[in-house]
Formats: sequence, structure tokens, C-alpha cells
Amino acid sequence: MQWTELIVFSVLFLLVTVMGFLAAKWQRGDTLEHLDEWGLGGRKFGSWITWFLVGGDLYTAYTFVAVPALMFGAGALGFYALPYTVILYPLVFLPLVRMWSVSRVHGYVTPADFVKGRYGSHWLALLIAITGIVATMPYIALQLVGLEAVLRSMGLNGSGILGHLPLFIAFVILALYTYQSGLRAPALIAFVKDILIYLVILVAIVYLPSKFGGWGEIFNDAQAKFDATPSKADGILLTGTNQLQYATLALGSALALFLYPHSLTGILASRGRNVIKRNMVALPAYSLLLGLLALLGLVAISAGTKPIVNQATGRPDTNTIVPELFGANFPSWFAGIAFAAIGIGALVPAAIMSIAAANLWTRNIYKEYVKKNATPAEEAKQAKLASLVVKFGAVAFIVFVDPQFSIDLQLIGGVMILQTLPAVAIALYTRWFHVYGLVAGWIGGMGYGMWLLYTIGNPAIGKSHFAGSALPLGNISLFGWHPFGASTTQIYVGIVALFVNLLVAVVATLIAKKAKAFNGTDQTDPSDYHVDEDNPRVKPVAAAHRDEAVNAKGHPPVTVGGPSSLRWST
Repeated sequence: MQWTELIVFSVLFLLVTVMGFLAAKWQRGDTLEHLDEWGLGGRKFGSWITWFLVGGDLYTAYTFVAVPALMFGAGALGFYALPYTVILYPLVFLPLVRMWSVSRVHGYVTPADFVKGRYGSHWLALLIAITGIVATMPYIALQLVGLEAVLRSMGLNGSGILGHLPLFIAFVILALYTYQSGLRAPALIAFVKDILIYLVILVAIVYLPSKFGGWGEIFNDAQAKFDATPSKADGILLTGTNQLQYATLALGSALALFLYPHSLTGILASRGRNVIKRNMVALPAYSLLLGLLALLGLVAISAGTKPIVNQATGRPDTNTIVPELFGANFPSWFAGIAFAAIGIGALVPAAIMSIAAANLWTRNIYKEYVKKNATPAEEAKQAKLASLVVKFGAVAFIVFVDPQFSIDLQLIGGVMILQTLPAVAIALYTRWFHVYGLVAGWIGGMGYGMWLLYTIGNPAIGKSHFAGSALPLGNISLFGWHPFGASTTQIYVGIVALFVNLLVAVVATLIAKKAKAFNGTDQTDPSDYHVDEDNPRVKPVAAAHRDEAVNAKGHPPVTVGGPSSLRWST
């Protein structure tokens, strides 16, 4: 047991726990019994809060242990996370601003809210909501994988239920303060998490390379290690077969990230368009940090770091590479700070993800199909309960299911969430696609993507199916025809599935338009996508709650924004 590290970790964890409970009173509005307040923090976060919140959400604990671990095991391929987060922000800069504007005019809380308003189809919105929830669940479980890697490095590496007890305690505490404070809890804690992460990585990237002979020696050691392995895919440079995979994985990941509901939650919680624009410029600072962090996987090779054996599975856990590197080469007190940074880094995104999934359940399933006349207070209560279910579902995944299954599911989730791009991202600019085409495209892309993932095996790890997301082009077939022959060049499955999605959507749209099928009712107006915070058409935060309070006193509700208020219904 690493007592010094454990004590430092516990003190910092206790600090953020207190902050989590106090967050309920931080920038508090009239009430927390409304999704605008509980689920979106009052929609008034400024540039700094949004930067820490979104950064803390996108750059997770699992990212900070898995990316170096991938570099440690595969070499250059693991560096895909850097170009992916570099091209991300120019791609999403304008779409996110449009999403914020239309959501503030109509009071949208989730991407499925927008889809329903844009196409007037609750069935299409249901598909988007279910996709978001299913894709998010394994993502939450992966945060536990990152947290458990740190706990193992501190000596908490038991098997069975008792071995997971520290993890269970941590998530009970997380569940309680998220239930009470909503999005304000991870927003406040993100300050501590990100400051610690920046401190640890900057110290590590300067100190550790100097300890092991400099970067030249580190790269030489890494190449020697990869040369000694039987795999032809690893190395400090990409190979001819995985260059396309690298590029398409980076592009697909960039297109997918802000389709995840938790990513949009931080954006919708911001105060205005300028806040989002500043953040799209400033968030790449985290990408620089991620690039430096990824190189620590190569440093671990020079240091001779070995992964800890997971007592629950009996297999080495490569996600412990970075914690083990820190524990062996830093003073105990600083290693404790590093472990706390990674551990707290699991809490922030897990809280945001569970809130986002709960918002989807409440707005697009519960309110739509279970209780249509639910009040804002009932919506907030339902979301709080759903967030608890989501969190403990993620814990159950880790306790009762092989953690590797969560990783596999997350790969599947990335392919799944990409299939919402036409209905969410493209719909921000055009309504050319017919609703039938979008549904058909979703089915085609989802079905073909799942089939391709099913066909991917890896004998080295004893898996015949769902063993990764890299598909040899030669495996792509259309009714028995192989357009790429027996090519071994690999491509990211998500991009192939998205191509099929768009192709099916185009064909089905042309057919539907030819048949003059009804394409739903668009509740949005072109001007809605350019509204800023000072526009009178912006829907007041927690407006329905205020109207209820006024009605309870016997006065009529106040209509804001004139005729445009007729378009606020979702």
C-alpha cells in the first residue's frame, strides 16, 4: 500500500467532494428544480468556466491513461488523438454557435430536442436519444477504468466485490453531489482537476525525459522495443497499412466528438455565442497538453515500466502504465498529486456524461412517451434519478463485466454516434434530407457499421468479433463484390458506416420527395440560428417554472418575444 500517495489523493478527493456539495449555491438561479438550472447550470457560464468545463469533459481520465498506454503498446498509431483534437475545433466552430442560438430561442436541452423541432418527428428524435444514451454509457464506464488504474497503482488492487469497494465509495459520493448540485458540481471541480493536470504534465514532460537521457535516447529505446515484436503494425512511424486508418480515425473521431450529448451539454450551458467562439480558439491548449502526455508512453518504455496485473482478471492492465511511471519516478507526495489529478479527472466527465444521458431520457423518452404533461420540477426529479441509474449502471459494468468489454463498447459507441451526424449537424444548415431518408440512413449506417465491427477479429487477444475498429479494405464487400480486392490497408469503420448512411439517406430522400411524402414541420426559423444572448427572442432560463409560479398566484403567464414565442414549443 502506497500510504503517502493514498493520503495526498484522499485529501484532494475530499476537497473536491466539499466543492461538489457547495456548488449547489454557486451562481444559483431561482431554483434547481428545472433542467435549465440542474442540467445546464443556468445557461450562464462565461468563458473561463466553459473552458474548464468543456476541457474537463473532453479530455478525460481515461484519455490521460489510455493514450500513453496506446503509445506504449502500438507506437505512432496512438498519436492519432493529437491531429484529431487539432482539426476538431475548426470543424465544429460554426455548427456549435448555430446549435447554441437555436437552442436558446426554443429552450432545447438535448440534441434530440433540436431534431424534433427541426423535423417535427418524435420518432427520429427517439432514435437520436437512444443512440446518445447507448453511446454514452460505456464512455462513463471507461472513466472508472481510468480511476481504477490509479487505485491499483496505490495498492488497492483486490479481486471480487471488495476489490472494487474504493471505486464504489468514490462513485456514491459523486452521485450524491451531482444529484444535489447538477452541472454546477463538475463545472466547479473542473477548475481543480485541470490545474492539477496542467501542473503534473508540465513537470513530467520536463523532468522525466532528462532523467532517461533525452528524447533521442527515448525514441531509440522505443524503436528497439517495437523492432523486437512480431507485429508489423507497431513502431515510432506509421506503416503502409495503417496510414489510412490513422487519418480516418482522426477525422471520424473529430466529427463524432461534439455529437456526443455530454459534449453539447457544456456548450449549451454557456452564456453566449462569443463564449463559444473564444473557447474554440482556446481549447486547443488542451490538445498541446495531450500531445505532450502521449509521449509519456514512450518515456515509460525507456523507464522499463511494467503494467500492473489486474487481480480481478489476471491480465496486465496497460492503463496503469502512466500511474506506474509516476509512482516509480516522482517523490511520493507529488505522485499522490498526479494520481489525484487523474482520479478527479474521472469524476468531472462522468458527472457531465450522466447528466447528459439523464437529460436525454427525461426530455425525449420520459416526457415524450411516459408523461407528456410533466412539469419542469418533475422533469428535474426524473433527470436526477436517471443520473443515479446511469452512474451505478456504469459501476456495475466494471464490477460484473470484464473492463475490456467496456473498451470494446466504447469503440462501438463511436461508430454509433457518427450515425447521428446527418440528423444533427447537417440539419443545422439544411433541411434537404427527408425525415424518411434520415431514418433509413441511420438504419443503414448503423446496421452496416455493426456488421463490419462484428467481422473484425484479433487472434492475438483471442477474440473473433468486435476486436477493434480498424477494417482491412479487402473485407468491404457489396453483395459479394470486393471493390478493393484483397487490400490489407486499414480504414476506420465509422467513416465507412457514415458513407453508407449518407448514401442511403440521399437515395431515400430522393424517393420520398418524388412520392411527395410529408417531411414534418420545421418549428425553427432561419434567423433563430444567429440569435445571441442579448436578443429579446432568447427564451428566459427556467421560463416554464416562472410561468407556473405566476399561474399559482392567479395571474396569466407572461409571453416573451412576441409572435416568435409561438415557436418555443418543443
